[in-house]
Amino acid sequence: MEQEIKATLIGLLDRIKQADGPGIGASLSKLDELLAQGRGHLHPQLIHFLEGRSYAKAVAWLGGEGGIPVGTCRGGNN
Repeated sequence: MEQEIKATLIGLLDRIKQADGPGIGASLSKLDELLAQGRGHLHPQLIHFLEGRSYAKAVAWLGGEGGIPVGTCRGGNN
């Protein structure tokens, strides 16, 4: 499931760059669906990023681009 989430996130970020409104909406719906399906077994940090709509951080956490150092989220709740 994490690979599907990662692919959807990468697609979403690409659609944002292209200003593809319908594509953005479809990607957001898919992410919401995947989060609902995987909530019971996804890593809490990934859930945190997805719930907070921190999509670039989620991609990075999944190994897409560098890492996410501990404590980078605002408010101190990682």
